[in-house]
Amino acid sequence: MDNLGEPISYLVVDKGVPVYSSDGKNLGWVVRVLAAREANMFDGIVFDTTKGPGGHRFVDAPEVAALYERGVVLKIDAAEAAELREPSANPGALSVSPDDLVGKGGGGFMSRVRGLFGGRR
Repeated sequence: MDNLGEPISYLVVDKGVPVYSSDGKNLGWVVRVLAAREANMFDGIVFDTTKGPGGHRFVDAPEVAALYERGVVLKIDAAEAAELREPSANPGALSVSPDDLVGKGGGGFMSRVRGLFGGRR
């Protein structure tokens, strides 16, 4: 591995920096960093293992050893990295409608509150 520079935050990892296994093999290049920025949570990295299409792989955050200005180092070796799966689509957003909040048999939130304090149900 070349000099990778200073350690950095997941918030500033550049697209295209090399990804290395724990045994020093170049595995590919960063495509994107997955994170929930509002929760300050690093989720993982999608990297490309080929110069053409079809080589994207996902590595989960716990398998990332370090992030540097000019590279990413994983905790797994090249053999383990070869077993990484392709990234999957994110699950759809969960939505809740008013019908989901009302129990069977009618009554809403205020009805349940009145029931807790001795009112009619």
